[in-house]
Amino acid sequence: MDAKELREKTPDQLREELANLKKEGFNLRFQQATGQLENTARMRAVKRDAARVKTILNEKAAAAASEA
Repeated sequence: MDAKELREKTPDQLREELANLKKEGFNLRFQQATGQLENTARMRAVKRDAARVKTILNEKAAAAASEA
């Protein structure tokens, strides 16, 4: 997931994307605990994507606050 793509999305779409990433992260942690996780690198990617979405949400909130 690219930050450029995320900046084009609306805040509602970003919140939805963040919720999906959190669900996926939970599922990956569950798979790891039960020994079924095959691609461990996906956990890191999901965590970083979630952080990226949060950062862009904060940027959009700060921009909206400075305009008002």
